[in-house]
Amino acid sequence: MPSVLEPQFIGEDPWRVFRILSEFVDGFDTMSHIGPAVSIFGSARTPEDDTYYRKARKLAGMLAKKKFTVITGGGPGIMAAANQGAIEAGGTSVGLNITLPIEQFPNPYQDITLDFRYFFVRLVMFVKYSCAFVCFPGGFGTLHEFFNSMTLIQTGKARRFPVILIGRSFWDGLEEWIDKIMLHKSYRKISPEDMDLFVITDSLREAVDVICQANTPVNHTPNIQP
Repeated sequence: MPSVLEPQFIGEDPWRVFRILSEFVDGFDTMSHIGPAVSIFGSARTPEDDTYYRKARKLAGMLAKKKFTVITGGGPGIMAAANQGAIEAGGTSVGLNITLPIEQFPNPYQDITLDFRYFFVRLVMFVKYSCAFVCFPGGFGTLHEFFNSMTLIQTGKARRFPVILIGRSFWDGLEEWIDKIMLHKSYRKISPEDMDLFVITDSLREAVDVICQANTPVNHTPNIQP
């Protein structure tokens, strides 16, 4: 490495490793005690009078009554709705907050709060300690969480767990593109069975049923494989 880079490397990168390590340690220490949990994702831009805000709040309450901890990204919008629903139903509400220059600020409906600087550390916490993912309509972050779950399950790096997309009017177009472009035509970038890795529904009851049916004792151990 050129000597001109050495002061920056010595001054920043090694200490950044310790910062990353501390986020993992704090996360593992806190999250290992929460029990079976469901992560709920969706847009921070969803207002309280939106249909999906009300649905996320209701779904979180339904899950809390089934003794699932509810995990979100800790911010506004769908995240606040889910944390609020869990709290109102007497459940445990977890917020994994991320430091961002815009949009993100912690919502007030959290029993357990963790703050992260690094997205990848936070994403590990979502996957490792959840027995299901539920994605409401959202932006690039929600799509990232969805496709990350697909990658981990498809490659065997995570145990197969329910991934449920709420809102057919939002998600059907994505499913159609995956089916017609990624799977078919001349591309064939995925296998037919990969289309079964997720469920799209408008029914909150169906979402809860899918999660409960998959919630065997094995799902209470960490998802990510060693």
